[in-house]
Amino acid sequence: MATYEGKVFTEEQEALVVKSWTVMKKKTAELGLKFFLKIFEIAPSAKKLFSFLRDSNVPLEQNTKLKPHAMSVFVMTCESAVQLRKAGKVTVRESNLKKLGATHFKYGVVDEHFEVTKFALLETIKEAVPDMWSDEMKNAWGEAYDRLVAAIKIEMKACSQAA
Repeated sequence: MATYEGKVFTEEQEALVVKSWTVMKKKTAELGLKFFLKIFEIAPSAKKLFSFLRDSNVPLEQNTKLKPHAMSVFVMTCESAVQLRKAGKVTVRESNLKKLGATHFKYGVVDEHFEVTKFALLETIKEAVPDMWSDEMKNAWGEAYDRLVAAIKIEMKACSQAA
């Protein structure tokens, strides 16, 4: 079983994540963009963290670099959640995890950014699968997200110590 700070990612949580991801997988481009638009709606200053958005005058919805980035982040986050129990840990290719840590460190991502992102992710999933949504599903996705963030933060810390 996947454990994290004493918590276990249960079969029930896994089932909820897998069931909802199966539905969402068909709309990853659309949902990824919604996810990022929510982040920027909540925290407009977060746009400064993305080099391809800093000097752009194009509306976010039409930014050609945002869409693929948003989709890849959404898919990676969801796939990591789906694999969590089976793998017993966060499964993002190790090189990707190191890169994620380095990138998040380089751009000065802090806890508040992760919290906004978590809220936006949960809201996006809630809107994507309203008939399935429950407190249990919210908790399952929240737990999976927290574990991914913890893994990224470990890599960020490694970068800060190397700096």
